[in-house]
Amino acid sequence: MTKHPIFTIGHSNHSLEGFLALLSKHRVTAVADVRSAPWSRFNAHFNRNTLSAALKARGIHYVYLGRELGGRPEDPALYDEGGHVRYERIARTSDFRDGVARVVGGAAKHSIALMCAEKEPLDCHRTHLVAQALDAEGVEVMHILADGGLERHARTMDRSMADSGGKPDEDLFPDALIEETTKDRSGRIAFVRKNHVPEPGRKDR
Repeated sequence: MTKHPIFTIGHSNHSLEGFLALLSKHRVTAVADVRSAPWSRFNAHFNRNTLSAALKARGIHYVYLGRELGGRPEDPALYDEGGHVRYERIARTSDFRDGVARVVGGAAKHSIALMCAEKEPLDCHRTHLVAQALDAEGVEVMHILADGGLERHARTMDRSMADSGGKPDEDLFPDALIEETTKDRSGRIAFVRKNHVPEPGRKDR
């Protein structure tokens, strides 16, 4: 178990001051950037260097973990034949496991927020890939919502299951339902690489 719960947050189209206020409200002391591409086309204040400097000025640590925990990996083996990234393949890589371990270790000293771009937790790999892995480790995960409220990861997954037509309170095998729901949601939100060339001889599993 970690000393602190681990938060997640999407920068969305918040102003810089609004984003910093959300972090301050929940006493976040470190931000782990899990974007594969650490910049924003429409909100330049969320570009890696600009954001890092702004956080440092507020006494908040910044670390980039997009290579380890990002949802758009470089390795073509982590995509299916149609170019869709497969979260379950990412989760098995040593880089991903190392990234998760680094976050868990950091939570012994800091109150960490995993940051990506999407406003809604259900629409982001930070929930269906990273938070799921942390939850499996017994770590408490809390999602910071755009209005400043908090949502426990279990509640977020309940919403995901309901959206996919599942009924977690009635299901005899909730873990299997969560796994199936995660696959369903991931299939809808996962990054698709254009002009993807599959590995020779690789079959989807």
